Amino acid sequence: MTASHPDDAIDRSQPEGLTGILDALADAVTHARAMPMSSSVLVNRVELLDLVDQARDVLPTQLTRADDVLAAADAARSAAQADADAILEAARARAAELVEDHAVTRAAQERAAQIVADAENEAEGLRRDADDYCDRRLADFEIDLGKLLAQVGAGRAKLATRLGADSEV
Repeated sequence: MTASHPDDAIDRSQPEGLTGILDALADAVTHARAMPMSSSVLVNRVELLDLVDQARDVLPTQLTRADDVLAAADAARSAAQADADAILEAARARAAELVEDHAVTRAAQERAAQIVADAENEAEGLRRDADDYCDRRLADFEIDLGKLLAQVGAGRAKLATRLGADSEV
């Protein structure tokens, strides 16, 4: 049936995309002639079937585009997840490396402190040994000087005795 009433005029241009086709279908039903004392309306069968055919034609294209968009989004999400996983793995590896470096550094510092302490103890022992050696050598020298002093004193006394005996003569 053709639309004879001015309100029944429907835009006959080709609607764009599935949403446009659904809008045209809704517009055709909304503007269709109402049946008296009923919620039923008279619609143009050819026009509505044409819109349904257009929807069927557009639907695979729209679904393909939607599938492409979803596939692209899924690929982007997968790539982002792979990047995130790689970044996390690199961060974990770096953290482990830093912890290991810190442990190695701490162990090296502790070892260095032990070596310094051992060296200081050995140096102190060597100083004590050197001081003991010097003290013994000085004590021996003091004894030798004491003997030498005694000999010099005895020699001078002997000389004084001779000088005293010579001055009496």
